[in-house]
Amino acid sequence: MDSAPEGVDPSVPNVARMYDYYLGGKDNFAADREAAEQILKLFPATRDSARENRAFLRRAVRHLADSGIRQIVDVGAGLPTQGNTHEIAPEARVVYVDYDPVVCAHGRALLARRENVDFVQADVRQPGALLEKLDGLIDLDRPVAFLMLAILHFIPDDVAYPAVGKLREASAPGSHLVISHAIDAKPDTTPQALEVYRQSTAALNLRTHEEIARFFDGYELAEPGLVYPKDWRPEGPVTGGTAIGYAGVGRKL
Repeated sequence: MDSAPEGVDPSVPNVARMYDYYLGGKDNFAADREAAEQILKLFPATRDSARENRAFLRRAVRHLADSGIRQIVDVGAGLPTQGNTHEIAPEARVVYVDYDPVVCAHGRALLARRENVDFVQADVRQPGALLEKLDGLIDLDRPVAFLMLAILHFIPDDVAYPAVGKLREASAPGSHLVISHAIDAKPDTTPQALEVYRQSTAALNLRTHEEIARFFDGYELAEPGLVYPKDWRPEGPVTGGTAIGYAGVGRKL
């Protein structure tokens, strides 16, 4: 990325642009790359984990489509990349949501003139306002899937759990929740990684398997449950891979 849009400080690492860097994208600044490289030194598996997370997204969205879901809200969508939700489920109404103005600007430019796809600026930490932004775009009286991949670990407990609960309460029975979430995979170096993210636009809030499972209260987890992303309905033999997070798909009862 050559220049920053108005109102954006390129000297402050941005978690969405850091994630873009992990995936091999070019929509990032020097500060993002420097911070990301610090994380990669501490957690060399981060880049592979980001790719596994995207692969999980593709498999989960295909599962949603096969389950008859025709409305998908991708919360904390991040910068557009290959294999976006609307490309995996072209028959679904897809609304991308992110709080970052740069992400939204890129998303709208990429998705311009596409039918059945929207990109709105909203913050999941303010679920009431987010739901207002969805009014007229998503019919909450019908099943909807909320995707929350690699976002909840940037939100503290006192905000994250109520936010997910608010979205659950607002959605119809048969709706789905898709989550991927980082864990404390290397306790000896985690404090250093936490400090890197504290200097960015969002601090990390790592959780245990049990704590992540709490987000699915009121949902029935699809098989194989809450597992490493690479182990969620793999399309081929699972060989090696990383284990720095969990992922799952739930259906509202």
